[in-house]
Amino acid sequence: MKHRRSPARCACKGALCSDACVRPHLDRVARAVERAQPIVFILPSFPGKSPNPAKVLGPMPDMAERASLTFLNTLCRKIGERHAPGARLILCSDGRVFSDAVGLHEPDVTAYQRGIESIIEELRLEALSTFNLDDLFPGCDFAEMRSRLMARHGRPLDDLRAAVRAGGEARQIYCGITRFLFEDALRPDLGISRTALQKLCRERAYHVVQRSKAWDGLLAGEFPDAVRLSIHPQGCGSGKIGIHMMATADEWLTPWHGVAALANGSFTLIKRREAEAAGARMVFRDGRPSHYVLRAASPRDPTGAVCGAKEPK
Repeated sequence: MKHRRSPARCACKGALCSDACVRPHLDRVARAVERAQPIVFILPSFPGKSPNPAKVLGPMPDMAERASLTFLNTLCRKIGERHAPGARLILCSDGRVFSDAVGLHEPDVTAYQRGIESIIEELRLEALSTFNLDDLFPGCDFAEMRSRLMARHGRPLDDLRAAVRAGGEARQIYCGITRFLFEDALRPDLGISRTALQKLCRERAYHVVQRSKAWDGLLAGEFPDAVRLSIHPQGCGSGKIGIHMMATADEWLTPWHGVAALANGSFTLIKRREAEAAGARMVFRDGRPSHYVLRAASPRDPTGAVCGAKEPK
């Protein structure tokens, strides 16, 4: 809870405002403790890199992913210092769930997933594992995987539209996803007006939310005893715990929508254009762009960021 990702207007400030923050998760943790079993977390995450070159370095995982995965593994180890069986975190990659709706190419999603698995193996991040649609529906093509997912767990779009109109958390998530879709599509080769693009992204956002909720439903069935984490900001008393994996001033920014910028021995997550505007130096790893080194303070004030990430080996 010290690393929570909360909405800007969340009434709950600090690690815990009251037992309301932990109540939705306490039973699952208590059962694992009583049974002397590892506490299991699931985190829908690491779908694939943004297709916008102004935000990221390319389609493959880089230092933003390496630092984030290292942090998550360290977090599980710290839990193990208090609970001997430790903790496990399953990264439920949702890139295949909505790749066609967000402009991700299927080969890039496949390569990215394999890249995440390679980092976990290389850095010996033993508390982490992965799970995706490919594991659930082997032998199916990608469109059929999504079709089966929606047939089992899909909700009508009209229900989602009504929830967004009602406001609250549903609207916050919808607006955040709309913003990501718009930023990802806003590239030099854009063939339509910004106004038309905004309209298109607002409609696509409903489909992304619909798919994400279907993925949530599937994961709830596959991992009924797991504590549910989220890369989206989550309010007080939510059934999910929003989690930061790197220091960032943007409550919505994720490793696959930004780059790692090293300053004063720690990484901050920012967008590529911000790093370059600050005159940061690009660092290569194994012949590929990895991260930036800032010559001075970060161009964005990371004050209030809830965790930093040291450079993985």
